[in-house]
Amino acid sequence: MSAPEVISFGCRLNAYESEVMRRNAIAAGLGDAVIVNTCAVTAEAERQARQAIRRARREKPDARIIVTGCAAQIDREKFSAMPEVDHVIENDRKMELEPLSRIAGEGGAHSRASASEWEGEGLTATNPSPASPVTQASDRLGTLSRDAGEGQIQRTFVQVQNGCDHRCTFCIIPYGRGASRSMTAAAIAAETRARVANGYREVVFTGVDIASYGLDLPDKPRLGTMISQVLKEVPELPRLRLSSLDPAAVDEDLWRLIADEPRLMPHLHLSIQAGDDLILKRMKRRHARADVIKLCEHARRLRPDIAFGGDFIAGFPTETEAMFENTLRLAEECDLTWLHVFPYSARKGTPAARMPQVNGEVRRERAERLRALGAKAAARHMQSLVGKRFDVLVEQQRIGCTRQFAKVRLEGEAEIGEIVEVKCTSCEDSIAFTKVASAV
Repeated sequence: MSAPEVISFGCRLNAYESEVMRRNAIAAGLGDAVIVNTCAVTAEAERQARQAIRRARREKPDARIIVTGCAAQIDREKFSAMPEVDHVIENDRKMELEPLSRIAGEGGAHSRASASEWEGEGLTATNPSPASPVTQASDRLGTLSRDAGEGQIQRTFVQVQNGCDHRCTFCIIPYGRGASRSMTAAAIAAETRARVANGYREVVFTGVDIASYGLDLPDKPRLGTMISQVLKEVPELPRLRLSSLDPAAVDEDLWRLIADEPRLMPHLHLSIQAGDDLILKRMKRRHARADVIKLCEHARRLRPDIAFGGDFIAGFPTETEAMFENTLRLAEECDLTWLHVFPYSARKGTPAARMPQVNGEVRRERAERLRALGAKAAARHMQSLVGKRFDVLVEQQRIGCTRQFAKVRLEGEAEIGEIVEVKCTSCEDSIAFTKVASAV
């Protein structure tokens, strides 16, 4: 049987879930399927998903095309109406085996599922079941990114949480993923242990809003409490990294881990979005500019070698040039290294879509300026590595990753999956060239 093709758009969580769907499709006998896991963050992401669906039908006329994800959840009628689409699966059921098994039992391609299979009408949040660990093929569920020519990347993602209880004015995702649901620490530890047993040296805890972890569980454990338990139960895990964090919700246990736990990587990626207080208020974010500065300063006092990333939206409605310059200054004041930048994209049904819009060309120009600032910051960080010694996880042949998430090229031989001590000898094109010193 041929292997199903899974096309994933959007966030790391989507990519993680796509790997689960791939395994479940194989188990269901859907080797002829093309599964498109859509994203609703931007209009461009939706356009690309529709384009991929049409291309898949042209290239694989006999395939069963199955669509799921946030965009398909929010605008199900549009995707169901596409003549190329055979089935649409609800977002909260896409990681279950049963829907795929049902599709497999319905016969060949073009046995279409109608939009009437969906419950509810209009733009309403889903009410999915609690998050649950991956159970199918957990020991074989690999990383999100592979390159057969270079070798396997030694990083894997574990979902700890799904959904979001907040309603930022620009964000459509709560309507696609529903309220925040957390996996138990025991389930996360079991999943992490399985990944490490399969050879992975670094695990990334991911979700939609991981800083809200545990608030839906009986004892309301916080993210730091859960991480402490997992690290205690899985002592063989060498490296733990976190996905995007809300600056308004770093708990005390997590601060202690940042200060004292060497297995927690000194790298925090913050969901900042803007550096102007009025824009943050209009976004309905829960932090102010000063909160981000205070967080970065406190983290550096606890962990001087820490590096920061940040998510930003350029050209949010009503944003003036002066407001945007506040965002540029914040990125510089906080010495952010890795910037993830989007030009604002209006999402129908969100409050921000009804606000006075910034010209599209201005949005794109501001995004480019912010990306250019980020490129300079990344180059500055890479240059700072020259002459220093540090540990690197060898992810691919001659490519490794530092604890601060910098990619480096290795000189000398090192096994994929090893953590080696290196000394940086030079820096070129934002990639540090290093000599392997010894295995760790």
